[in-house]
Amino acid sequence: MSEVDRGADAPLAIALRALQLGDLLVAVPALKALRAALPAHRLLLATSPGLGPVVDLVPAVDGLVPTRGLDRPLPFAPGEVDVAVNLHGGGPESAALVDALGARVVVRHAIRSGEPGPRWVEALHERVRWVRLVAAAGMPGDPHDVRIARSATPSPAPAAAVVHVGAAFASRQWPVDRFAAVAAALAARGREVVFSGSAAERPRALEVARLAGLPESRVLAGATTLDAFVALIADAGLVVTADTGAGHLASAYGTPSVVLFGPVGPERWGPPPGPHVALTHPALRAGDAFAGAPDPALAAVTAAEVLAAVDRLP
Repeated sequence: MSEVDRGADAPLAIALRALQLGDLLVAVPALKALRAALPAHRLLLATSPGLGPVVDLVPAVDGLVPTRGLDRPLPFAPGEVDVAVNLHGGGPESAALVDALGARVVVRHAIRSGEPGPRWVEALHERVRWVRLVAAAGMPGDPHDVRIARSATPSPAPAAAVVHVGAAFASRQWPVDRFAAVAAALAARGREVVFSGSAAERPRALEVARLAGLPESRVLAGATTLDAFVALIADAGLVVTADTGAGHLASAYGTPSVVLFGPVGPERWGPPPGPHVALTHPALRAGDAFAGAPDPALAAVTAAEVLAAVDRLP
């Protein structure tokens, strides 16, 4: 959290972003812009309570307001908040939640004609989207400024090649046999390979390890806390992942990464400049995030392409 100790009497700024890990990390540049523009404010992030360990590492933020979705009002009396910022979305639900705070300054996208704020533009990179929003309110930022602090938790596998096998939806799940081919090739090159993912993704990670001929002990999926997962990515020698929070963590720490994109392309969610390679086949993209199979743009990426991308990394 912020190095400045802002007491309870400081004016309060609230930023709403009640989503998941990757969503939080792409909002970091906008949060840093808010901090720079509001140095005397207590800046609280209204987000998923499980993200607390990562929120603690965002230097712009002073604390977390546990927020599960948009179903309940934020726990502040009207007028208690000085600056309210909607980094969640461009629709009426999130706008209503922020408007209800009765803040002196409200920063959000304009929904109706004549409202202050920029109109929502679909074809923007997510980092650019939120920096553009706060810049329109006089708080400019750098969309490439994604760095966060390091966790005090030690990595369970320092310098390992991390193969992150999971993704929230089938449309972003690269086939297990290709993950296994990449893992086996990296191991043959002398790299220590470990497999990360959530508890729900552990069976998938075990299958990848089996196909790669690597022991179950290399499977960390479901066996690490969020703190340890963050440290794992921060201290990795390489990360190979679909478009997930693991890729955004690699960006936040400058960890060399190969990130595979399916229904949404890297022009919307890809890494900033750095030791990162984004792979996809955009001409084949179907774009259905909720499809029951990998998007064709992802399915067309081969293990050989991933290994060639690894060779291009510094």
